[in-house]
This record gives sequence, C-alpha cells and structure tokens, in this order.
Amino acid sequence: MGTRSLCLGALVLLLLAAAGAGELRSCEDARKVFQLRQLGPVRGFPQTPRAGVDLQVCSSKNPTCCTKKMEERYQTAAKQDIQQVLQTSSATLKFLISRNAAAFQEIFEMLIKLAENYTSTLFCNTYRNMAIDAATHVQEFFTDVGLFIFGTDISTEEFVNRFFDTLFPIVYSHMINPGLTDVSLEYAECLRMATREIRPFGSVPKIVTRQMGRSLLPSRTFLQALNLGIEVINTTDHLHFSKDCSRALLRMQYCPHCQGLTLSKPCMGYCLNVVRGCLANMAEVDLHWQGYIQSLEELSSAMHGTYDIEHVLLNFHSLVNDALIQAHINGPELSEQVNKICGPPVRRPTRSPGCSFDQNKDNRGLKMVSRDSEETLADRRKEFISHLRLYRAFYGGLADQLCANELAAADGLPCWNGEDIVRSYTHRVVGSGIKAQSGNPEVKVKGTDPLISQIIDKLKHIIQLLQGKSFPKYDKWDLRQTGSGGSVDEQISGDCDDEDGCEGSGSGEVKRVLKITDWMPDKTNLSDVKQIHQTSDGSILDTTGAGCMTMADYMTFMLISLVTLLLSLW
Repeated sequence: MGTRSLCLGALVLLLLAAAGAGELRSCEDARKVFQLRQLGPVRGFPQTPRAGVDLQVCSSKNPTCCTKKMEERYQTAAKQDIQQVLQTSSATLKFLISRNAAAFQEIFEMLIKLAENYTSTLFCNTYRNMAIDAATHVQEFFTDVGLFIFGTDISTEEFVNRFFDTLFPIVYSHMINPGLTDVSLEYAECLRMATREIRPFGSVPKIVTRQMGRSLLPSRTFLQALNLGIEVINTTDHLHFSKDCSRALLRMQYCPHCQGLTLSKPCMGYCLNVVRGCLANMAEVDLHWQGYIQSLEELSSAMHGTYDIEHVLLNFHSLVNDALIQAHINGPELSEQVNKICGPPVRRPTRSPGCSFDQNKDNRGLKMVSRDSEETLADRRKEFISHLRLYRAFYGGLADQLCANELAAADGLPCWNGEDIVRSYTHRVVGSGIKAQSGNPEVKVKGTDPLISQIIDKLKHIIQLLQGKSFPKYDKWDLRQTGSGGSVDEQISGDCDDEDGCEGSGSGEVKRVLKITDWMPDKTNLSDVKQIHQTSDGSILDTTGAGCMTMADYMTFMLISLVTLLLSLW
C-alpha cells in the first residue's frame, strides 16, 4: 500500500511539475475553475499563457494565465474562502451555545411563571380572603425576578423587601385584624413603611433576599456568559484580515492557478505559516476562552441548593407561607406595635372576597412522585457543559485544524510552497499567537486587532462575573463547595442555618428541595393536604383552604410543558 501511494505521489508530482516547468500551453483548466467558482466574468480571461509583468503577488518568470484584474478577484476569493472555512469550523460550537442560550432563557421564563402560579395558588387555597389583594403584588414580584434575570439593573434586596412591605397591610387587615377592611391609603402606607421596623415576617424576608441573590445572580451571569460566547464567535467569524495576510492567502490558494496548477494544495508547513499568521490575533483569545469555559463549568457545578434558581423559585411559596404563619402567631404583639406607630385603624366589617378563578371544574392539583429518570435544570446544564468542554482549545488549535482538515495537501504528496510544486516545505514553521510570528517567513503581523482586544477584555470581565468577583454586595459563591459528595445539597437539605431557610419560621414541615420534574398532574389537590401548625401558646392553626380549580389546571399545563421542553432538549 505504501509503495502504491509513493508511486501515485510521484506521478502527481511529475504531472504538476511538467505543468509548471514551461509546459503550460493552454489556460483552459484555469478558465474552467474560474468560471465554475463564479469569480467574475471570463471574457477577459487569457486563452493562452502570457507574460505576467503587471502582477503584484502571483508574478512568475514563466508565462501565466492571470491578469492584474484576475489577481484582484482571486484575492477577494481567497479572503472569502478563509472566512467560509472559519464559519464552517465554528458552526457547531456556535449552534451549541446559541441553542442552549435560547433554551435556558425559555426554561427560566417558565420557571418564573410556574413559581408565580404556586404562590398565587397558595393564597387562593390557603389564604383565600387575601388572594385578590395579594395578586398584583405577587405578579409584580415575579416580573421583577424576570427583569433581573434577563439583565435589568435592579436590586434583588429592593424588590424582595418591596414585596413583603406591600404584603403587610393586606396581612394585617385580613389575618391579624380579621374583618378590618377599607383602610385608608394613608393608613396602608403607614403599615407599609412600618414593616421594616416591626418585622412582622421575622427573618423570612432576609432569607428570601439571600436566596434570591444567591440563585438569580448566578443564573443571570450564566445567561450573559452564553450570549457573550455567541458574540465572541460572531466576531472571530468575521475577522478583518490585513493586507499582508490577504496577499499571503492569495499566494497560497490561487497563484498556482495562474500556472495552470488548479489541483495543487499547499504544503502543510506552508499552510500553517500562512494561516497561523492570519489568525495570530485569534489565537490570543485561546487562553481567555479556556478560562471562560472553565469558569462556566465551575459556576454550573456550584448552582445547587440555594444557589439553584429551580430550587429557590419553586420553594418561594413555602417561604411566603412561613412568613404569613409567623405574622399570625405574633398577631397580638404586632397589633400593639402598629397601634403605637400608626394609631388605631378604622373598622368597617365586610364580606371577605373569594378567589376570582372558576370553581366549577373538578378539583385538580399536583402530586409529588419519584421521577428520577427525567431531566432537571441541573442535568441540562451539566450536559451542555460536557459538550462545551470539547471546545476549550478551539481557538488555540484552529489554524492547525483548518490546514489539516481543509486546506493543506496530505503528508507525502507533492505540494505548493508559494513558488512551485515541491516534495516538502523547507522553511521554518512558526507557532501560534502574535509573539511567535516574528519569524514567520510568509506573513508579517504588526500588532493586536482592536476588535480582538475588546473581545478579550469582555472575556476577562465575564470570567470575573462567573467567579463571583465583581459583586461586593453578595458574598462570592463558593465554587469549591460541590465536590464528589455534593456538599451544597447536603448543606441545604441537612444542617444549614436559618439564613438558608432550612429552619422554618412556623412551617418546618415544608420540604425545601424540589425538582421541576418531580411534579406531575394528579387529581390530588394541594388543599387536600392539611396544613396544621402549632402556635407559640400551644393552640393549633389550620390553614387549609378550599382550592383554586382553574389555577391548578393552568399549573398542570405549565408543568407538563416544562417537562416536555426539558426532554426535547435531551
């Protein structure tokens, strides 16, 4: 087999050498390729070789099939060819990131909607008399959650406190002082302003603020990082090539055509020098791209428990329930404090409003079952990172990949060295990156491209965000917590402190760790499960409600949609 390949190579070499050694008699082959590639009109294409004294790059002592106009068209084609090859090489990577960026955004949107529905159902089922008044504030809260995740510059602490501040007047008039309605706007505002001082909900607002900051900020940064990844690829796909690079690409790709060598390919060493020179700036991205992927991987691994948006959003309604029970338990003390700050309220007994949902349908709710085979958000992130990890060295090895897979001749075959057909390339082959190009015999590299410098600066910044170094307001998330033992999950579900929300402020029986795909439609209503809590004086508080049928139907639909979405992305 080796002898056969050697003979074939020798035959090709002889044929190509014959074409390049003064034997060129016709330009028909070059003309056909020029026409087939649609590089321009062929009416000015020479029928027979001519002297190429007017050529600037493809000059030769032998007769040539090129004119100055054709040389210009070849140079344009050479730049288009390399850009096309670059875009083809990055297409899979770009699709991987853009597809997942869109998928994660859609999942986050659905999680927010699902969490909002859980919270609305809590009020409708368990605290029916407050449901209508609380609905607007619940909606506003989750609108703020969405705005924050998708990039709006707002404070999680601010919108969490705003939610509980606006909730207190409703809780006070319906739960602490039942039957107290139609309080004046001034009195309601006094109650709202007094919330921080009175602390009717105990430590719950602080817990929620901490959990929202821990989970929303990493998720927001994760999305921003994916969008930046797309920007990096788009920038490098459309990189501007220097004049010297364009001339080198022309010499490598199309100057052989001027001598009728339409089948020739550049030698591997020659190709590496040209492409490494042209992509020297792009190779500078390599180190930062590797850091980008590593930081994404570390952040993804750390997004568990109270750092996981899925866990936090789908448990928000439980913390709201804790807050309301806390206020109910401490009702007498809160009344005294309110009277001191805002004075006695005006009492106007009225019938408590019900939920505005259709209650004529059969009861429907949600039941927790074991669905270990289905994908969670953490699984989705893990799968994405495992694919992305394969591209860590993408920019560092891009020139080598292009030459080996697309541009250069195979080892052992005759090849073009920029001047003639030879057996091998004899010049020194330089490495990748700008510094290595000082000795490049084929391309002169002058300095760093400003666009590449901008991309590198953006990568440095996003790496800092991914590592939690640019947010002094929030503690840096501990990227080392999640080893093989999954210590974050153990901390959240085991011996964690009050600030993590593991110790309830009234409803300690509520489970904290949920998965989206653990919830499946069933005819068991949430209201069928008795919610009984023991108060500080030993009495029993039953907070079971009557149920919201249409809302539960809608939640079932949302859950099925979310599971379907996750499975479709598997």
